Amino acid sequence: MPKAIWNGAILAESDQTVVVEGNHYFPSDAINKQYFQESDTHTTCPWKGVASYYSIAVDGQVNKDAAWYYPSTKEKAKNIEGYVAFWKGVKVENN
Repeated sequence: MPKAIWNGAILAESDQTVVVEGNHYFPSDAINKQYFQESDTHTTCPWKGVASYYSIAVDGQVNKDAAWYYPSTKEKAKNIEGYVAFWKGVKVENN
């Protein structure tokens, strides 16, 4: 089952991920919300829409904007609307 791990903490775990462009997108109910902090960062993808970000905080360390999601996607990306993906050193293991 895919797990997102950073700084020894399991950030998300689900067998319902969707892989898009090599990234595992986790359902929002599969994330451990205590590690997530809202961010003011937004970026735009031409085919997915506007992404919002979370910073990850574990044991006093913060990984700024290490997770992103699309609260409202364009039509071609509806299957990942609200799902969360990771980067910036967050490892996604599939075992």
